[in-house]
Amino acid sequence: MRVGGQAGNPSRDVKGLGRHLILELTGCDRLLLSDVDFLEDLLTKAAVASGATIVGTYSERFDDGQGVSAIIVLKESHISIHTWPELGYAALDIYTCGENIDPWKAYDLIISRLEPENVGAFEVIRGLNVSRKNLQLQKASIRDG
Repeated sequence: MRVGGQAGNPSRDVKGLGRHLILELTGCDRLLLSDVDFLEDLLTKAAVASGATIVGTYSERFDDGQGVSAIIVLKESHISIHTWPELGYAALDIYTCGENIDPWKAYDLIISRLEPENVGAFEVIRGLNVSRKNLQLQKASIRDG
């Protein structure tokens, strides 16, 4: 189930610098949430599905291998997950920049593999107050400089 920016008025029509999905997943398989290799692979596949470019990965297991934090650093920002297997809970961020990257494709893949009982999701459009005109002028200045 999608909610937030995806419900009603798709944010694709809003021009910001980035799209940030903030997700709460409950009722997930506890074994999957404690499997660092599975989660790192899942986030990697999700980044590729979104059209993003991976520049680095990092993951860490906590509490005797229970909780996991993993991040995929993207040229276009990041995808991260923090898990509490004992609660069946995961906090997930999918933050992408650029008009050709679709964070909802990453979302779809992650949800299909983790199969949470409940998903709370909303989308924040980042950089709405930034002037694209100034950004274009700065890029031109760097190229010409």
